[in-house]
Amino acid sequence: MSDAVLYEVTEGLATITLNRPDAMNALNTETKAALRDTLHEAAGDPAVRAVLLTATGRAFCVGQDLKEHVTSLAADRENGTRVTMETVKDHYNPVVTAITRMPKPVVAGVNGVAAGAGAGFAFAADFRVVADTASFNTSFAGVALTADSGVSWTLPRLIGPSRAADLLLFPRNVSAQEAYDLGIANRVVPAAELAAEAAAVARRLAGGPTAAYAAIKESLAYGAEHSLEETLAKEEELQSAAGSSEDHAIAVAAFLAKEKPAFVGR
Repeated sequence: MSDAVLYEVTEGLATITLNRPDAMNALNTETKAALRDTLHEAAGDPAVRAVLLTATGRAFCVGQDLKEHVTSLAADRENGTRVTMETVKDHYNPVVTAITRMPKPVVAGVNGVAAGAGAGFAFAADFRVVADTASFNTSFAGVALTADSGVSWTLPRLIGPSRAADLLLFPRNVSAQEAYDLGIANRVVPAAELAAEAAAVARRLAGGPTAAYAAIKESLAYGAEHSLEETLAKEEELQSAAGSSEDHAIAVAAFLAKEKPAFVGR
């Protein structure tokens, strides 16, 4: 495990922490590979029922480490290769796929600026708790690049195609309050309370009906790309499975007993 990404599992909650505070959690190769591999570990661990993705220091993640990027581009020019941009295939795509497709909820605790791929990772999460001092910036066009890290898929779904185009064509800092108004941030809290609030949200999800959450994630992604008729059929399929789950039986019994259900995640 790399020191650039910290990983801890406690009572069903996996906390993944970007840990390059001196570099504002910029994504060098070590960090990208460690984040990708850690997310895959969390996704595949049956003991993990929710994931919290957060960071140390004053930034969530400022995106690609441009110092490493410049060096890599120079090597490509010298060698006649195009290795640098393979990071999209090797790192960014697998990270976003792991976040969006894992069958458990992912909370982003955005403690500071989230830019470029850093913003993309936050957009890919199922729920964003954002410090009132944090901000978002797509950044890509500012360095003559197009969107990656899933932003062209996630951002229009969060705020609509027109606003997404605005933020991509004219990159700027979007404050936490504006992010909330746009629909990017689910919750904005004082910076001093970010860690506790994000963890509380993630712990609540970790104690919930995990299989039902997985079905909700799947149905939302499916519904965004299919017709009403197809989505209704998918809902029927998923609801049939959810109705046979252990957690549904627990919830019904708890309701009849006027007790709080103790879900087991199955």
